[in-house]
Amino acid sequence: MKQNNQEEKVKQQKSKKDKFKLYKPKKKKSSQEDAAIQYLQAQYDKINPDTVKTFKDFPLSQKTLKGLKDNNFVTPTEIQRQAIGYALQGKDILGAAKTGSGKTLAFLIPILENLFCKKWTRLDGVGALVISPTRELAYQIYETLRKVGGLHDFSAGLIIGGQNLKFERKRMDQINILICTPGRLLQHMDENPLFDCSHLQILVLDEADRCLDMGFETTMNAIIENLPKERQTLLFSATQTKSVKDLARLSLSFPTYVAPHEQAETVTPESLQQSYIVCEIDEKIGILWSFIRNHLKQKVLVFMATCKQVKYTYDLFCKLRPGVSLLALYGTLHQEKRERIYNEFCRKSNVVLFATDLASRGLDFPRVNWVIQMDCPEDVQTYIHRAGRTARGVFGKGEGLLMLLPHEEKIVDDLKKSKIPINKIAVDPSKVVAPQRKIEGLLSDNTDLKQTAQRAFVSYVKSIFLMKNKEIFNVQLLDTDAYARSLGLIVPPRIRFLHKNLKGYNPPKKESDNEENEDVLDKLKAKAENDAGTDQSSDEIEKPIPQEKKNKKLTKELPKFDFHNDADSEEDEFLQVKKVNVDIKPPIEEEEHNISKKKKKPLTKAAVAKKLLKKKIKVNTQVKFTEDGEAIDDEKKDVKSELAKQFINEDVGGIDIEKAREVLKEEDKFDKIRFREKVKAKHKEQKRKLKNKKKEEAEEQDDFGSQSESDGPDLSWLPDPDKIYGKDSGSEKEDHSHIEDNSGSDEDIYHRPLKHKLVESKGIPQDSVAPRKKKKLKDISGSLSIQEAEALAMRLLQSQ
Repeated sequence: MKQNNQEEKVKQQKSKKDKFKLYKPKKKKSSQEDAAIQYLQAQYDKINPDTVKTFKDFPLSQKTLKGLKDNNFVTPTEIQRQAIGYALQGKDILGAAKTGSGKTLAFLIPILENLFCKKWTRLDGVGALVISPTRELAYQIYETLRKVGGLHDFSAGLIIGGQNLKFERKRMDQINILICTPGRLLQHMDENPLFDCSHLQILVLDEADRCLDMGFETTMNAIIENLPKERQTLLFSATQTKSVKDLARLSLSFPTYVAPHEQAETVTPESLQQSYIVCEIDEKIGILWSFIRNHLKQKVLVFMATCKQVKYTYDLFCKLRPGVSLLALYGTLHQEKRERIYNEFCRKSNVVLFATDLASRGLDFPRVNWVIQMDCPEDVQTYIHRAGRTARGVFGKGEGLLMLLPHEEKIVDDLKKSKIPINKIAVDPSKVVAPQRKIEGLLSDNTDLKQTAQRAFVSYVKSIFLMKNKEIFNVQLLDTDAYARSLGLIVPPRIRFLHKNLKGYNPPKKESDNEENEDVLDKLKAKAENDAGTDQSSDEIEKPIPQEKKNKKLTKELPKFDFHNDADSEEDEFLQVKKVNVDIKPPIEEEEHNISKKKKKPLTKAAVAKKLLKKKIKVNTQVKFTEDGEAIDDEKKDVKSELAKQFINEDVGGIDIEKAREVLKEEDKFDKIRFREKVKAKHKEQKRKLKNKKKEEAEEQDDFGSQSESDGPDLSWLPDPDKIYGKDSGSEKEDHSHIEDNSGSDEDIYHRPLKHKLVESKGIPQDSVAPRKKKKLKDISGSLSIQEAEALAMRLLQSQ
């Protein structure tokens, strides 16, 4: 028994120990991990870029190496080989390399290793900040980070515009690696109390030259002011900035400039074949359409200057149906749609993407065969980034085509000076098919498409006008009419901003307008001479005026008279005549009156109300008048009861509800009486109208019945009675003859033969019956109305 009790006690103790183990806190990081971190940090100073051949040669953590291996990143590129070592040593870096050379991994690997060695956790807040100029590029960096750093315990967040702000706001204090665009980052800095970047370790600017240019200047200055000065800063771009001003803004401390391709023969990838063509502005749409039709099995990226051009070209080509998938990527699209288009273009192999410069920087589109720049790029840097969307990676190949207008060909010299090999080619005119008539037909049927075409036209002209390099981009050299026709617009839209901003712009003159102006000026001149009546006035008219004064007076005086703003040489005399009449009072008063009108401030509603109160005008009142011009009082406002009159005359503040209720009851009695009288009057009026109507109808009938016999109805069409009853001897013949002649009534025709037969049936001899006196039947055809005559005719026809 004692042994059993002891065994039970041992079991209970073991179970208690097991329970205690369940709730035991987790162990801290093992000493092995600490030793590994110390070893890695000791190896950083020994990194030699020349001896590095694979990522394993770098002192990287096992989690990072496994993430690289799983995604087939084995051999580092030139920029990665040189930049990663310096970044791990904690130096600031200015990295410049060709497009598609792997700059993203060159800053993501140092971020992961830096936070890993410092044992960064979610409670420590933001440790690394990556800023990119576009949402698509930020999304691409975030996806790459998820692949490579998925085994680490860090939390990463994508903070870009177009996403749910409330969702981001709640999680900002838990993010370790933040990938964002400048605008949304600054919004969180200003509005979100949970955002804290006081412990920031690394700041990365991808496409740094674009982040630091004029477009993001104010935003980036505000962001940099909120960041701690003691940090590591990495700048990467294909066209790196070397501006001392930009570097001073970022507080870089002795940065290391890493540019492995600076000494290369070409700035662009060597496997990129580049060429350009020169064409007229109205040929661009036709060339692009023909190119797409001849490259249906390839992946094509088309760059345009503005969003509205991209939208119109995409909508138009979708309706023309070239036989290949079409996509459009531009800034005004919703963020979810932009991400879907980006992923779809990456996935497909035979597709055409129309895009703005939004897609020109950093985006890694796989296997792009052609990059077409339909509009001339702003500068050499823009060309490099556009062309760099193809021929990416070590084995990537691609071709680029630049379409230039004749006056834009000067940019080729700048490209060649920047070590960009580009050759001129010619287009085979036999293969160019411009669907001009189809485009015009589509625009005539679809008003929405026509409006997008008009917007595209204006936006393109505006983009050319706003370009800095006026030697290449000259609006006055554009054939706007031809460009409008190429878009399918028969009438080119009006370019209002161009008319306002261009200096020295003179609208075209019409001969008819000039002739009319000359006639008007001659008449005014003659009238002024007659009014003046002195020799002095004529002398003043003949005096010459300097050309400068003429031009000044033209600009000041002509708009007042609205002579179509035409400047003629013969208007000089008119201007002198105007000077003679300066002393006349009426014109001066009119001018002063006009000036005073212009200077008057617009009246507010309060001022209008005060004026009405001063004039004692009752607003919203309606007065009715009789034909004699006497005002009619409103019966509804007249009170009849004495109680109501007393109530109105009393000057007491507020309203006595009980008394008002009694007044309403008294007034209701009079209102009911008034209503009954109105109803009676209405009924009387209706009865009077009915009586008048009946009288009119009776008079019309009397007028018709009083017609003469000759005007009576024609009864010649009636059937012959002899044919119906047969011809009998004696009195029957006479009777029938009377009936035939006089056309008697229905009783004479039908009842007389019946009576004769009845007499014979009774056995009474015919001779014993006294002969009946024959009465002459009157001719009543004249007294019958049309309706009665018709009824008689119908009776006769039915008897047949």
